[in-house]
Amino acid sequence: MADKKLSTEPYKGVRDFYPEQMFLQKYLFEKMRQTVEVFGYEEYGASILEPAELYRAKSGEEIVNEQTYTFLDRGEREVTLRPEMTPTLARMVAQKKRDLTFPLRWYSLPNLFRYERTQRGRLREHFQLNVDIFGGEAGESDLEILTVAYTLLKNLGAKDSDFRIIVNNRKIADRLFERIELNDEQKYKICKVIDKRNKISDGEFKDAVKTLLAEKADRFLEIVDSNKKLVEVLGEQSPEVKELTGLIDGLYANGIKNVKFSQNLMRGFDYYTGMVFEIFDTDPKNSRSLFGGGRFDELLKIFGVESAPAVGFGAGDVTLLDFLETHNLLPEYQSATELYICRLEAKFAKEINRLASNLRERGVNVAVDLTDRKTAEQIKTADKKRIPFVLCFGEDEAKNKKYKIKRLATGEEVEMGEKEIVNFLKRK
Repeated sequence: MADKKLSTEPYKGVRDFYPEQMFLQKYLFEKMRQTVEVFGYEEYGASILEPAELYRAKSGEEIVNEQTYTFLDRGEREVTLRPEMTPTLARMVAQKKRDLTFPLRWYSLPNLFRYERTQRGRLREHFQLNVDIFGGEAGESDLEILTVAYTLLKNLGAKDSDFRIIVNNRKIADRLFERIELNDEQKYKICKVIDKRNKISDGEFKDAVKTLLAEKADRFLEIVDSNKKLVEVLGEQSPEVKELTGLIDGLYANGIKNVKFSQNLMRGFDYYTGMVFEIFDTDPKNSRSLFGGGRFDELLKIFGVESAPAVGFGAGDVTLLDFLETHNLLPEYQSATELYICRLEAKFAKEINRLASNLRERGVNVAVDLTDRKTAEQIKTADKKRIPFVLCFGEDEAKNKKYKIKRLATGEEVEMGEKEIVNFLKRK
């Protein structure tokens, strides 16, 4: 074992976050928090470990057995690293439902784990903004959730032309399935086929539909390929169609016009009970879903408590960072350290530390070089770390209490006393 070298690579499908990556994550998380808190959402959190039965009840055996990190703990309890946050949220709401004040506007930023094939935009661990409303009126809360999602992308610098919002409604699909008399098994399987439509050829899609629906396939394909035909079948005044058109009208009234209805959007329809949506990048270089969500009014029932209307979405950090990179919206890295003090001689350590401490107490982030390297090498370190200002401390500084502050980006140098440093740095 002494001769065996351990790999320096992280576990497959997860990431290391060096300072540059942490800077981007911090930027993204701050934008997320700022966006949702403006709408009145409160942050919550929970452990990454949950009983495996929570996901079996919500997602089924296949998901738990094949796509999660599930294991026995030392007490022989089966536990799972959370693959999503909604079941945890529902558990927390169900646990204290009588004590909570509704409507709830909650959000979280957890890390999630799924054992799946890694690819662009999809890893085995990621962080995700979860935004949910419990207890609001369906139409109004659906509109608010979509407005929050839209506002998040706008706050990240995106233009309306950079993304599009696709919406559908579970009730429309249910009514269509009733009209063509599908049984429960057919409904479930056809939803899965439609959900994969963009990932398979038209021929494969039609063949799958014909295999499932037999003599009903042609009629079904005629309807799902035409929004006009769908409305004719359901009726313009049907509650389902009016609910959807009302939502789109509300978005338009809020200035959100990059929205479109598609009956091919499914998002695991066995889970949702009403509106569903996904937001897609319009750039061909990153033509994929960024994030989405929908209405899940029945989830609390798995805990044996009365259901509550609920709607929300989850936005993952991996797809959002890919989106920002594609559209040149990533911020340039900046060090949190504002001033780097270069030590010209070790004997000035006490004076340097006193100056650094005084500046820190007044709100300046200061790093002190702890080596006895040449001044040029110390300045080079500050520059490589993207620290904007340096101060070289030597004999003259110790004697005169005057300090030359140099801005590395321009080479500008200004001499000043200690009390002037803070205002100078903050002004810059």
